[in-house]
Amino acid sequence: MAKTILIADDEKDFLKILSYNLKKEGFDVIAVEEGKAALEALSKEPDLIILDVMMPEMDGSDVCKTIRARGIDTPIIFLTAKDSEFDEVLGLEIGGDDYITKPFSPMTLIARVRAHLRKKGSPAEANQIEIGDLHLDMDNYTVTLDGENIEFTKTEFNLLAYLAQRPNAVHSRETLLTSVWGNDTYVIDRTVDVHVGKLRKKLGDYGDLIETKAGVGYRLNTHRIEHGD
Repeated sequence: MAKTILIADDEKDFLKILSYNLKKEGFDVIAVEEGKAALEALSKEPDLIILDVMMPEMDGSDVCKTIRARGIDTPIIFLTAKDSEFDEVLGLEIGGDDYITKPFSPMTLIARVRAHLRKKGSPAEANQIEIGDLHLDMDNYTVTLDGENIEFTKTEFNLLAYLAQRPNAVHSRETLLTSVWGNDTYVIDRTVDVHVGKLRKKLGDYGDLIETKAGVGYRLNTHRIEHGD
């Protein structure tokens, strides 16, 4: 199941950009433009909260204090302007887990989000992926389907794991090449296609979960399992 991220920021364009990039990485996003709305959205039980410090009526610090006063321990990341007088130490003392200074790249935020989500879960949970009857063990590089082990090369495993960790989001071939093979390895787009073909063959019926988005890339569609397709 995709993790839910709550973002509160009164800059509409910035909020749209963050929401788009998080959704692209497979997260569900609740986007609000002010502090009180963020508190109301807590009923949806987000897995992580991103708060802009400077918001009208109720700023990020006050939202954080209120959340912690309610006994909610959901990870909180503050967003601060470069010229802000926000006290980072105080921010952590009132219950924040991290802070990022604007401007920053969306991938920087996503990396921080993933790091805090890993901390939130137990080590066992963080290193195990369950998709229906498909199980990936990230520590031992093993894949089982219906309890039977399936042999994958390291690259095949890394490709499947990348898709499984970011379910339902579409990933371009370029993104997959960079993330799985790295910048220092010379490979071509066709390499991704070949490896996806191998994954599909080895996964049998589950191979159909890896969908091709023409002209874009690939995604692992877990909705098909959830809906019984």
